[in-house]
Parts: sequence; structure tokens; C-alpha cells
Amino acid sequence: MSGPTTLGSRLRRVRGLGSAREGAARWWAQRLTAIALVPLVFWFVASLAALSGAGHGEVVAWLRGPIAPVAMIALLVVGFHHLQLGLQEVIEDYVHTEAAKFTLIIAIKGGAALAALVSILSVLRIALGS
Repeated sequence: MSGPTTLGSRLRRVRGLGSAREGAARWWAQRLTAIALVPLVFWFVASLAALSGAGHGEVVAWLRGPIAPVAMIALLVVGFHHLQLGLQEVIEDYVHTEAAKFTLIIAIKGGAALAALVSILSVLRIALGS
């Protein structure tokens, strides 16, 4: 079957605007990333509190430790993915022009991926002493 409904469904699936099953998967992904962010944010805030008043060298030494870079990268990956999921939901709910919706979703996904990549590379650069 290649009627307009099937082609439209395929196009919506490619754009990330597919059936309810995909929406449910995104809903679960957003909930799971929110749950994962709770301990990561607590760790980050506690680390910042412990490092308050520390100099640049102490902060760099902390980020070169065994746990901090892994936890920081996890925070960045989960945080940017959660951000992207939430903003996509807002766009799908409130932007009604298909071309604008598609453009904004692509821009958000690309922007979140780029910001995550730059952030992760920065953490790695510090952690590895480059």
C-alpha cells in the first residue's frame, strides 16, 4: 500500500512526528532522563559547594579525578538529551506550520548535539590534561 496515508505516515516518522507509539517512547525517554538527572544534579551541586572558594588548579585537579569527568559527561549527555526532548515537545504542541515545525526541530536537535559535543570535548580536554 502506498496511498497518501502511508506516505504521510512514513514522512512523519522520518521527521520524528510519527504515531502514538513514538510519542510514548519519547514521553518515557523524557521521564527516564529526568530521573537520571536527579542524582547527577545533586552530585554536581554538592561538588560545586565543596569546591566553593577553590582556585583554578583545585577545580582542574578535581575534574581530572576518576569520577568527576565520567559523571560530568553523563550529566551533559543526559541533560542535553532531556532539553532536546522537552523543546521538541513544545514545538510539536505550539508550532502549527509544518515547515516551521520541521525547521525548528532540526535546529534544536542540531544545536543540542553541537552544544553537547563542545561541552564533552571541553571536559575531556581538561580531564586528559591537553
